[in-house]
Amino acid sequence: MSVDFKVAVVAAMEREVSRLVQDWQVAVTEYEGRTYRFYENRPVVVVCGGIGAENARRAAEAVISLYQPRLVISAGFAGALDRSFQAGQLLTPRHVIDAKDGSRTDAGSGDGVLVTFDSVADVEQKARLADAFGGHAVDMEAAAVARSATAHSVKFLALKTISDPHDSRLPPVMRFVGSDGRFQLWRFMVHIAVRPWLWSDVAKLARNSSVAARVLCEALSSSGWVSNSAQGRALVGSRT
Repeated sequence: MSVDFKVAVVAAMEREVSRLVQDWQVAVTEYEGRTYRFYENRPVVVVCGGIGAENARRAAEAVISLYQPRLVISAGFAGALDRSFQAGQLLTPRHVIDAKDGSRTDAGSGDGVLVTFDSVADVEQKARLADAFGGHAVDMEAAAVARSATAHSVKFLALKTISDPHDSRLPPVMRFVGSDGRFQLWRFMVHIAVRPWLWSDVAKLARNSSVAARVLCEALSSSGWVSNSAQGRALVGSRT
C-alpha cells in the first residue's frame, strides 16, 4: 500500500462513519483470512472491523500492516459512565483502560478516561465501571486498538461520541452480533417486531445513535488529524 496514508481510523460499524467516508475510494483487501473494506482519502484510511475487542484488534493489525500509518485513531460510539454526558457528547480520552486486566494506555493528549468492556454495559454495569476505574465512558474496542498501535510503535488516539447516556435501557443487542462482529440487523428487527415493550428503547437508541454518528463524523472531518487539506497534512506530520 502507499506510504501516503498517515492516519488510520478504526471503527466498529459502517454506520458510525458513513457520513465521513461516503465519497471516498474503497479498496477491498484480504488480510489473514478476513476481507476488509478500506475507505481511502489520502492521507487517511478508515476500516470498520466489527464489534468487539478481537475484531478491533484484527482490523488494527490489518490496517497497520497494509498502510503503515503514523497515527491510529479508535473512533466510534460509547456509553456514558459520567452522569452529565448526554447523547452526542464528544470524548477524546487521555487514558484508555482495559477492564479485563486493568491495563492502561496513555494517549499523551486529551482528557478523561475511557473504559473498554467485553460486552454492552447495562445501567448497573456502567455504575460498577465508573466506580472501579473512574471512567467517563465505556466502549468495546479502544483498548484492543491501543494495544496493537503500541505494539507497532504507532501513535494512538481515541475519539468517541456518546450513543447511550448512563441510565439508558438498552435492548439485547449482543445476541445479534455475529462472530465477525457484524450486527445482524434483520434478525434484530424480527426479534423486536413481536416485543412492543422494547420499541421505545430501540427508537431512543436509534435517535441517539444518529446524533452520535453525526457528531463523530463532523469531529473527524474537521480535525487536524483527518482533514485532507494542506493544513491537515501538516498537522498529521507534526504528530509523528
